[in-house]
Amino acid sequence: ELGADVVGLNCAVGPAAMLDAIESMAAATGQPLSAQPNAGLPREVGDRKIYLASPEYMARYARRFIEAGVRFVGGCCGTTPEHIRRIRDQVATVQPRRSGAVVARADVRAPDGVAPVALGERSAWGARLAAGEFVISVETLPPRGWRADPLIADARAAQAAGADALALLDTPRAEGRMAVLPAAALVEREAGIETVVHYTCRDRNMLSMMSDLLGAGAMGLRNLLLVTGDAPTMGPYPDATAVFDIDSIGLTNVAFRLNPALDPGGNPIGDPTRFVIGVAVNHTAGDLDRELKRFYWKVDAGADFAITQPVFDPEAFAAFLRQVEQYHLPILASVWPLTSVRSAEFLANEVPGVQVPTVVLDRMRAAQAKGAAATAAEGLQIAAEVMSAIRPLVAGFQIVAPFGDLTQALTLVRQVRG
Repeated sequence: ELGADVVGLNCAVGPAAMLDAIESMAAATGQPLSAQPNAGLPREVGDRKIYLASPEYMARYARRFIEAGVRFVGGCCGTTPEHIRRIRDQVATVQPRRSGAVVARADVRAPDGVAPVALGERSAWGARLAAGEFVISVETLPPRGWRADPLIADARAAQAAGADALALLDTPRAEGRMAVLPAAALVEREAGIETVVHYTCRDRNMLSMMSDLLGAGAMGLRNLLLVTGDAPTMGPYPDATAVFDIDSIGLTNVAFRLNPALDPGGNPIGDPTRFVIGVAVNHTAGDLDRELKRFYWKVDAGADFAITQPVFDPEAFAAFLRQVEQYHLPILASVWPLTSVRSAEFLANEVPGVQVPTVVLDRMRAAQAKGAAATAAEGLQIAAEVMSAIRPLVAGFQIVAPFGDLTQALTLVRQVRG
């Protein structure tokens, strides 16, 4: 009330205790908040005080601070340059810097003599979206090694079950896997099913991403889901770094401008590309106002469809859809069939942006007492109930194959198609 521009906390405690206080402060003020915790509480080691919170731990809490409303993050006692490097990587995934201006879709003009390809003519996936048909993709992982045979077999199984596309993740959780573009090209060539390529901004600068997209167009890949990407701190490679030249909003705009044959500088590239551009939206975001603003910019940058985070609460999801219906954008709900209590708790506690309601966790824990098969069956039943409740509200489903196992995902596909 005295006119402070920023209100914050520093020192005295570690990240966990500070987050509790920050959440209370966020409820009391709309001013930007700052958080600079100690690297845990010090331990006496000989005649020294040693702070034991790791850089990875501090970085995870930096993201939680931001999701709670913090706009300035750092560290106090015990914080080292390595802590700051890890925090920086996490901050980049939430609010990456952008090079160049994003041009609103209404202001993009094709060069003389170039006619952009209509959505219904860019791919079979785009044709179904344009026609208002209900679409289903199955989300899975590229292989850890270089052999693609198991992935191609999964793609054929997904197609036989009735899926319209196989959605392939791009190094999720910063784990090294086969590059997503050649993996998708192999699937489409060998299995004959279209792919939805998840493509992240984390590992490439803008020039590299534009080159990748042109190469994808040459390989016949048409359907994209453009995401900013998880921070390298989430993966098993402690020395990995992030790029984040642009975020998913900027990349959406790059892909949208390629469709009328323009590069990011507005220069003609010849023939127009035929990308069907998808974006991610988190209906359970801690800072929902910020998520809604980012979704607006993604739509304005050129998105053709959106895919949500996994849905476990149909009522909350329906409330979110009412807030974005003004954009008239096809929205696919992500569905994650739980396979065990462990997987449910993993989603609830370790996957950013995913919320698993207590009632769902309780159902999985109750089923666990009857054995592994009963637990998996309960997870499948929960997913089926969610899908039944929200099917009239969405343009389709993206059904996750947990940890690359398609068994439950294909069961759900058959239920929807059957």
